[in-house]
Amino acid sequence: MAEHVRILFVCHGNICRSTMAQCIMQHLVDVRGVSDRFTIDSAATTTEEIGMPIYPPARDKLETEGIPVIPHRARKIQANEQAGWDYIVCMDDENVRHLRRILGPENMGNVRKLLSYVGDSGDVADPWYTGNFDATYFDCTRGCEALLEEVLPSWRIAVDAEMP
Repeated sequence: MAEHVRILFVCHGNICRSTMAQCIMQHLVDVRGVSDRFTIDSAATTTEEIGMPIYPPARDKLETEGIPVIPHRARKIQANEQAGWDYIVCMDDENVRHLRRILGPENMGNVRKLLSYVGDSGDVADPWYTGNFDATYFDCTRGCEALLEEVLPSWRIAVDAEMP
């Protein structure tokens, strides 16, 4: 079994949800002392925000919650990236449709929506439109915690620290 886990979070523009999830997951693995076993990144399904940093209200919400903000510039996922990621985690049904087009339907085996890890078929609402960064943070946090709980035993990663 591989000892290094690669997770890519994906959303529409890569400035709110996927970047928040990236920062939250990085924080969770840092706190648990297993960050050397993970590569965590995020990307967009569109080109609308390429090169932009995390959206200021998303950054503010992370900082308010004590989550370190990773320096990141929005980028678009490329078709040839699929094999490089163990988990491609998207935020909503639109992201799934875009990924099917970008990656090809035959390459969707490691693609799941974030809330599926908590047994929810719903979407992480886009705060760009809702303005509700609290709800997005809550959904990203519970999704990332559940994903991590699934990943750790399946990859046989020993953890010394407890979840924050």
